[in-house]
Amino acid sequence: MKIKYILSAILVLVVLKAGAQKAGQNKADKDYNQYAYIDAIETYERVAEKGYKDEKMFQRLGNAYYFNGELIKATKWYDALFEMNAEQEPEYYYRYAQTLKATGDYMKADKILETFNKKIKTDKRGVLFENNKNYLEQIKANSGRFEIANAGINSTQTDYGSAFYTNKLVFASARDTGGIAKKTFKWTNKSFTNLYSAELKADGTLGKPERFEKKINSKFNESTPVFTKDGNTMYFTRNNYLDGKRGKDDQKITLLKLYKADFSNGKWINISELPFNSDQYSTAHPALSLDEKKLYFASDMPGTLGQSDLYSVSINSDGSFGKPENLGAAINTEGRETFPFVSADNELYFASDGQPGLGGLDVFVATINNDSTFSEVQNIGEPVNSKQDDFSFIINNETRNGFFSSNREGGIGNDDIYKLTETRKLLCEQKLKGKVVDQETNKILDNAKVILLDEEFRIIDEVITEADGNYTFKVKCNATYHVRASRQDYETKEIPIIIKDQTGETSITIALEKRIKTVGIGTDLAKTLNIPIIYFDLDKSYIRKDAAFELEKILMVMKQYPKMKIDVRSHTDSRQTAKYNLSLSDRRAKSTVQWLIKNGIEANRLTGKGYGESQLVNNCSDGVTCTEAEHQLNRRSEFIIIGME
Repeated sequence: MKIKYILSAILVLVVLKAGAQKAGQNKADKDYNQYAYIDAIETYERVAEKGYKDEKMFQRLGNAYYFNGELIKATKWYDALFEMNAEQEPEYYYRYAQTLKATGDYMKADKILETFNKKIKTDKRGVLFENNKNYLEQIKANSGRFEIANAGINSTQTDYGSAFYTNKLVFASARDTGGIAKKTFKWTNKSFTNLYSAELKADGTLGKPERFEKKINSKFNESTPVFTKDGNTMYFTRNNYLDGKRGKDDQKITLLKLYKADFSNGKWINISELPFNSDQYSTAHPALSLDEKKLYFASDMPGTLGQSDLYSVSINSDGSFGKPENLGAAINTEGRETFPFVSADNELYFASDGQPGLGGLDVFVATINNDSTFSEVQNIGEPVNSKQDDFSFIINNETRNGFFSSNREGGIGNDDIYKLTETRKLLCEQKLKGKVVDQETNKILDNAKVILLDEEFRIIDEVITEADGNYTFKVKCNATYHVRASRQDYETKEIPIIIKDQTGETSITIALEKRIKTVGIGTDLAKTLNIPIIYFDLDKSYIRKDAAFELEKILMVMKQYPKMKIDVRSHTDSRQTAKYNLSLSDRRAKSTVQWLIKNGIEANRLTGKGYGESQLVNNCSDGVTCTEAEHQLNRRSEFIIIGME
């Protein structure tokens, strides 16, 4: 039995009181209203085969197959329904589109979705379709990242909903237990599901499935367990049944609840239902956050946006629980969101038929941000997703191996478990990392504050470097950031960086310049004061405005140290003759000296000489073609300390 449908069907099914006169159809109506869908299907189809046409009968036949996950069979009856009357309630358009996708008729499905969106423009499913009409191209781009195969543990019945537990895989199965009295679920006429486990072998294969502990398995449905890292606590889904007592809602339907059990002395004990359960709605499919302080689950409780939504609830230190919170419109739609799983990369995987997909339930993923919001939801693509239902995705982040469930064609049973290996990540992940060093000595700097800022210079995060001088930030792909580093006795430095649009790491070494610098005989103050170059215009020797700004730095230092003596050395580019350039550079040196004297420095503390083109800083010599910028690098002045006393 596929518990994935119990959740949504309770709210979605419109219990229509048929006005048909035939006893056979009345019998089917009764079965339908009590969710005995297999009986309803058989009865309705016998009536339909006799040539009867009834709008409500076609609705219920389509729905019966739809909610049993047999989408291709549902298409036949939705076709008949829309042929009989094309004006239906909006939800039928959406279901019809989903079944058309299952047959591969995406063009017709998209036309039906367009009509659906026109009929109810506020439905997020329609809005998502309208805003992502190229969704098939996006899914194609996300596809081809997994290798999949049958897990090797499937029966001819239903097998799904796996979880890692120590060196085992625990899953739900409706395989025949071999008992004398075979208990079946009225909805599907198939066995109830119990939990089984199979050894995860070193070569990736699975051992022979064995029934999980008898204390956990009951005579009703169990499925979708999750275990704490220490293996001492499990949460799981079961029909509303505990200590021999079966609970029902106001309509006498037994729904789903979440249960908890403790492992002690080799046995599972203390089975109890979670406090936010109710007889009046379902809770199912638990998943734990990385720190195990939050439980994610699916429910149709009051406040649900759609047919089933994903929720989270805090697990307090004393073992009590907070109030369940809906994950909101970033994740949930008016459709079904179910089967959550949180990976070690803090990614939320879940199944949905409300997000744009290939048909039925597809598996989607979104990163959980530090503030508990979510990144953009993405379809993980083929081959995990298919035209049928694909759900219950789990993955080991170290091995990149995992499992998922599907009722796709070619399987052994109704639902089957498939193993997977991820060969390429979907979500672009980037780390910004590097070291902070001394600019002059390249010595690693500890105790430096490194701040990450966004494009608008808003602070995102900050770290203090330790002995290794390293810093690391998790950043978004294809985004612009600024990295600001500071340390006592050093000047603050800020560097802009654009992160690549591909998974990987971006490394930046931040070299900080000392605020207090040692100078002596032979020191070039231009380098010490980080003066780029004293520029002169071509064939000119007068001081430019930008050059005067740089010379002010030399002036301040010479006034601070009144015994310091400087030799100004001027250089030109290679254009013009060597004789001309030597004369020009000498005039520039003297022009620089005169500017300093004019601004208060004694003449006996200054000397100046031109070197022409004899000391070029690049290869722009005679006969070499260079840009104006390259030539200008050679037109410079140096300020060499030649005396300190």
